[in-house]
Amino acid sequence: MQPGKSRSFLVKLSLVLFCLLSGGFIIWIGQDIIVPIAFATLLAILLLPFNNFLERKLSRVWAISVSLIISLSILVSLIYFFSIHIAGFVDDLPQIKSQLNRHLRTVQTWAFQQFHLTRVEQKEYIDKATSQIQGKDGGGFLGLTLITITNSIIFIILLPIYTFLILYYRNMIRKFLVNIFEDHHREHVIAVIRESKLIVQGYMAGLLIEMGIITLINYGGFLIIGIKYAFFLALLSAILNMIPYVGMLIATIICMLVTLTTSSNIADIGWLVAVLTVVQFLDNNFIMPKIVSSRVKINALITIFGVLAGGAVAGISGMFLSIPFIAIIKVIFDRIGPLKPWGELLGDDAGFSEKGKFIKMAKERLKRRQQMVTQ
Repeated sequence: MQPGKSRSFLVKLSLVLFCLLSGGFIIWIGQDIIVPIAFATLLAILLLPFNNFLERKLSRVWAISVSLIISLSILVSLIYFFSIHIAGFVDDLPQIKSQLNRHLRTVQTWAFQQFHLTRVEQKEYIDKATSQIQGKDGGGFLGLTLITITNSIIFIILLPIYTFLILYYRNMIRKFLVNIFEDHHREHVIAVIRESKLIVQGYMAGLLIEMGIITLINYGGFLIIGIKYAFFLALLSAILNMIPYVGMLIATIICMLVTLTTSSNIADIGWLVAVLTVVQFLDNNFIMPKIVSSRVKINALITIFGVLAGGAVAGISGMFLSIPFIAIIKVIFDRIGPLKPWGELLGDDAGFSEKGKFIKMAKERLKRRQQMVTQ
C-alpha cells in the first residue's frame, strides 16, 4: 500500500470511529431527551400505515389522535393488567413471607454445613450489610429511585406528545432530510428513508407477533407445571424477551424468584427453567429467524455487542433501541461506497456473499470461454 493511500485509509477509519464514538457520547449525555424521541419515532413509524389509512377518511389531526388513543389504550390495558397481578402478589405477602422463611432456613442449614457459620453469625453478617446500605448508600439509593420514578412519569407524558408531532410534521421532516444533501445524493437519501421505514415497521411488527407467540407457549408450559401467576409470568417473560439475548436471562431470574416465594416445591423451579430453556431454543432457532431476523439482517456478534453497548449508554432503553438503530446504520452504510465494508461487517450474509462471489467468478470464466470460441 502506498503512503498516500495508507494515510487516506487511516483518515477515513479515524473519521468513522470518531463519528460512532461521538454519537454514543452524545446519546449518553442527552439520553433523557434523545431516548423519548427515539421511542416516539419508532412508535410513529409503527403507526404510520394505520394512520395513513385513517387519513383517507379523517383529517390528519383526528387520524393521528385516533391511532394514538388506540395504541395508548393497549398500553394502559397492559399496565392495568400488571397492576392487578402485582396487587394480587401483595395480597399473598403473608404466605410469601412464610415460604421465604422456610427457604431461608434451608439456606442457613446449608451455610452451616458448608462454612460452619451459625445462624447468629449469619444474621450478624446480614445486619452489618443492611446497616451499611442504609447508612452510606441509603440516601443515594432513595434519590436514585425518586429520579427513576420522575423520569418514567416524564417519559410517559412526552411519548404521546412526541409521537403526535412526529406524525403531524412527518412530511416536513422527510423534506428536510432530503434537502440537506446535494441534488445528486437525493435518490440515495430517499431510498435510505424508505428502506429504514420498512425495516423498522417490519422489526416492530415482528416483535409484537413474537411476543404473542412466546406468551402463549410460556403460558401453556407454566399451566402444565402448575405454578402461580402463570399468565402474568408468561407475559412478563415475553416482554423482557424483546431485549435480545439479555432479556430472557432477566426473565428467568425474575420467574425463579417469584416461583421460589410462591411454591413449596423446589422442583417447580427446575421445571420452570426447563420450560424457559425450551422456549428460548424454539425462539432462537425457529420463531426469531422467521419472524424478526428476516426483517433485520444483522449478525449475532454485532447484535450482542450492540445490546451491551446500548445498555452501557442508555440502560434498558438503549438495549431495546440498539437493534433498529444498528439496522438503520447498516442501510446508510450500504448506500455509501466507502462505507460498504462496514455495512458488510454488520450484515448476516457472510456465507452467502462468498457463495455469490464464487458464482460470479464462474459466470465470468464461462463468458470468457464463449468469447474465445466465437473469436
